[in-house]
Amino acid sequence: MRPFSVILAEAASRKGGLAALEAMLGETPVLPRDRIAALPDHRILAAMTWRVFSAGFSPQVIDAKWPAFESAFRAFDPPDCAALTDEEIDALAADRGIVRNRAKIDAVRVNAALLLALAREHGSAARFLAEWPEDDLVSLLRVLRERGRHLGGDSGMRVLRAIGKPAFVTTRDVVAALIREGVVARAPSTARDLALVQRAFNLWSAESGRNLTEISRILALSVPS
Repeated sequence: MRPFSVILAEAASRKGGLAALEAMLGETPVLPRDRIAALPDHRILAAMTWRVFSAGFSPQVIDAKWPAFESAFRAFDPPDCAALTDEEIDALAADRGIVRNRAKIDAVRVNAALLLALAREHGSAARFLAEWPEDDLVSLLRVLRERGRHLGGDSGMRVLRAIGKPAFVTTRDVVAALIREGVVARAPSTARDLALVQRAFNLWSAESGRNLTEISRILALSVPS
C-alpha cells in the first residue's frame, strides 16, 4: 500500500486538480451521526427498497415509478410493510405501477421486519446505523446481509451511503485500485477479503483524516477511465 497522499495526488491530477476533485467528492454527501440518527426509519426502508429494486434495472426506471412505489408500500411505514400478507404480496406482484418482482417485493416485508427489530433493540434503526463505528463497517454489512433480504454484495454499502453514513463501495474502479495497491488480489468476496479492505481503509483514514466515502471515491477516481 502506498501512502494515501500519493493516491490523492494521482486522483487530483486525473480530475483537473484538487479543487475539482473536492467538488466531485461533495456530490456524495456524508451526514453527521446525529442527523443520521434522526432519520425516520421509514426513509431507511425507502432507501433499502430503492436499492433492492434498482439492482438489475435502470435507476431512471425506478425513479419514474417511485411515486407508485411510495403508494404501494404505504410510504414505507415499517409496521405496515412488515405486516403485509402473502395475498397482499401477490397483489403487489401484479401491480403494473411498480416493478413486478415478487422476490423483491417480499424483501420489503423482510427488511421492514429487520428495521422493527433494530428499533426494539436500539431505540431506532437509524440510531443503530448511525452509531455503528465506521472502522468496523464490514460487521455492519454482515448484519444487513444476514438479517435483511437482498442487502448483500454492494447493496448494503450503497444503502448506508444513501442515508449519509460513511461507507466504501466495492465498485469496479475501487476494486481495481485496491488490487493496484496490493490490498486484495481480486474482487473481495470472502470475510477475509473484506477484513483486508477494512484494514486498508482504516489505515488510510487515520493517515488522511478522511471518511470512508471520501477514500472510496478517491480510490475510484485515481483509476484511469
